[in-house]
Amino acid sequence: MNIGEAARASGVTAKMIRYYESVGLLAARERTAAGYRVYGTQEVHSLRFIRQARRLGFLVDDIRRLLALWHDRSRASAEVKVIALEHVTELDRRIAELTEMRDTLAHLAQHCHGDDRPDCPIIERLAASDPISDCNGCRDEVS
Repeated sequence: MNIGEAARASGVTAKMIRYYESVGLLAARERTAAGYRVYGTQEVHSLRFIRQARRLGFLVDDIRRLLALWHDRSRASAEVKVIALEHVTELDRRIAELTEMRDTLAHLAQHCHGDDRPDCPIIERLAASDPISDCNGCRDEVS
């Protein structure tokens, strides 16, 4: 099948298929005499695997490691679990960071009068050298 057919079958865009080939997640495909890439069912399965891993937020290097383990039938599942748990730790860190950002912004928005006056704690915080950490104590401030 050509790249368009592989894209439809896998749910991955042709542009992303080319990208995955360029970063080595998918082996470069042989081409027809007309220069078209040729894909088979194994490549479609790999693309689906990559798509699912991306949906879970895995980075390219982790996907590369997971693909290698997926293809290695003698692997130990412990290796896969280590990668997954490392990713869970990273997701927890990012969730905490996003929660802090959301809480800071919600606090600032709550204390912005939203009227015709130019005073605005949101703008003041954004103009600060480090808007997030400068606001660590802003929950006690009253605007």
